[in-house]
Amino acid sequence: MAEAHSAVAFSFSVTHEGVNAHFDREVLNLIWLSGVRSWRKRLNRLMNNIRCGIYPASMSSLVVSVGTLTSLYYGGYDPTLGFIPLLQSHLPSGGLGKGLSVSIAGITIWSTTIFAVRNLLKLLFAYKGWMYEERGKGRNVSLFTRLWILGVKFMSGWNKPMLYSFQGSLPSLPLPSVSDTMTRYLRSVRPLMDDENFARMENLAQEFENGIGRKLQRYLFLKSWWSTNYVSDWWEEFVYLRGRSPLMVNSNFYGLDAILRYPTKSPAARAANVTYSCLMFRRAIERQELEPIMVQGLVPLCSWQYERVFNTNRIPGEETDRIQHLGDSTHVAVYHRGKYYRVPFIYKGRTLKPSELQIQFQRILDDEGTKPDNGEEKLAALTASDRTSWSKTRLQYFSKGINRTSLDVIEKAAFVLVFDDEEYHYDADDPSKLNHFARSMLHGKGYDRWFDKSFTVVIGKNGRMGFNSEHSW
Repeated sequence: MAEAHSAVAFSFSVTHEGVNAHFDREVLNLIWLSGVRSWRKRLNRLMNNIRCGIYPASMSSLVVSVGTLTSLYYGGYDPTLGFIPLLQSHLPSGGLGKGLSVSIAGITIWSTTIFAVRNLLKLLFAYKGWMYEERGKGRNVSLFTRLWILGVKFMSGWNKPMLYSFQGSLPSLPLPSVSDTMTRYLRSVRPLMDDENFARMENLAQEFENGIGRKLQRYLFLKSWWSTNYVSDWWEEFVYLRGRSPLMVNSNFYGLDAILRYPTKSPAARAANVTYSCLMFRRAIERQELEPIMVQGLVPLCSWQYERVFNTNRIPGEETDRIQHLGDSTHVAVYHRGKYYRVPFIYKGRTLKPSELQIQFQRILDDEGTKPDNGEEKLAALTASDRTSWSKTRLQYFSKGINRTSLDVIEKAAFVLVFDDEEYHYDADDPSKLNHFARSMLHGKGYDRWFDKSFTVVIGKNGRMGFNSEHSW
């Protein structure tokens, strides 16, 4: 693997003349800037979490609430009906105690109001009747749905929502009865069975409903009260992470370029623009500058899966895999002609511009003098094998030393970028070209896509791009 030069920020030596200390100012400055960036991100994340936790209100509304209550109380009117004097009796006497009691009362009233509004929003979002209303011109919407629309707009239209603003107001996934589940199951399998097999399945469903199904339903009922979604964690584990078959083709999916657009034929330029756009999207997620997806502009969808788009890797296990998500990453892992490169995109606290990224990528494309290390070229084939074999190999050969360090460069990258040595085309008169493009994005050569990574961007020799994405996150 192409490694960056190591830098030592501080060193000292003891000689017969005494102790000599040496330090590199630039390296120390880079360490300082890295720490500042890390703490700034933590502070921003904390502030964003606070803003999301009080949505649809804002911090300014707290100031207004406390200020209004203070003015009324000092003006001789107590809107709290004796709550402030009760607080004063437990606080120091004098102006300080009076001010504290008014502030505590204001914060309490404001917090109670926000709690009530957020739970009222949860009740409003639980209504599903709007999905069955008529659409288009001349539609006849029921009075109840109209009132519901007005209520949602009034309760959620105070401020512009952030990405996770509605997470605490989303209703829990409703738990259907065993009878409803069996009815839907039988309805779904009826077209696949003849009369004899369907009659047998009806008997089995009846036995399940009257037997162990009741016991399992009670467990599920308890979990539905404990978690907002009683399915998501089990679905992720048993449908995805416990699967032992290879991810390639069986689980991972792919995406293609905009086939009717051709912005550039330079792979380095295309990679630089795509990388920069991805990093800007990552920053928007971290800062919660994206708005949640709203169905019909009213009902928000869950936004939690945005969190694991970047800095995420699926770690193999013998029986079950696990998702590793890092809070931050400052580099991308690049693969070209059998060699892996670590390309940093943060320098002195700022994200590199597309022109600066293009220079780095072009140097990688021009690197013909170095050859892959032993086993490096087809290293990603391990991620295409069955999960148990990959887990055992990873534990045996990648637990320490240079192998572990090299693997961390790939797994802890924001994402993986691959430069292919072939061109990809779209021709309306020749569908085979698009088929070849799609097959290459789906599996490549089997050893040139890191299938464990949340997504791998692939750049063709002519600037066309696509991606391969892991499915579980």
